Amino acid sequence: MSASGSGETAGLPRTGRPPTSKAEYVHETLRHEIVNGVHPPGSSVNQDEVATRLGVSITPVREALRRLESDGLVTYRAHHGATVSALGVEAAEELRLLRASVEGLSARLAAQRITEGQLAELTAVHDRMVAAARDSADSQELARDSHLFHQMVADIGGPALLGGHVRSLRRNNPILETVSRWKDPARVRLYLDAHGEMLRAFAQGDAEEAERLMAEHILASPGEDAAR
Repeated sequence: MSASGSGETAGLPRTGRPPTSKAEYVHETLRHEIVNGVHPPGSSVNQDEVATRLGVSITPVREALRRLESDGLVTYRAHHGATVSALGVEAAEELRLLRASVEGLSARLAAQRITEGQLAELTAVHDRMVAAARDSADSQELARDSHLFHQMVADIGGPALLGGHVRSLRRNNPILETVSRWKDPARVRLYLDAHGEMLRAFAQGDAEEAERLMAEHILASPGEDAAR
């Protein structure tokens, strides 16, 4: 499945630096498209189409696809080319359980350690998401702030270890960045309600409730929908 070549959809994420080579440019562009649902799991990536659309030769496209294969975002088979990876059912279930355990613990500790300032910052992220959902915001914006909300909880609860572990889970499983689940208004309401309940538990210092809510929030969806 080919992506639209127009500006915003195919645009690069804000990395803070320009690509250093054509291969990196192709890698960043395709990675951004994959995690934002332009190329859904199971779809093929046509090397010639990518080269033409991005104005490069086939060589940097092949280099980029090899990097994406190392990232776990594509698989390559002889005579079939590159295909966007789908997280297997067993792997998705393990990841879901791991996230529930690690992030649940971080929420428990966050309820015990959170300061008024940190609670205010976390609430501001949640309020921004609520306003964005009300205004039918782009799903990428909601996904980005949800990632931020979860990472902030992890960093508050486990600044020495858990925050880095949650960050590593996302870095080593880039498919978690996908935003497709934030295109469903019903899911968005459920996710935001869960975040709001967690904020109340943090405000009350209820560690047990915070852990339960975070774990249920992650476990509530099917295994193949492990990312939030």
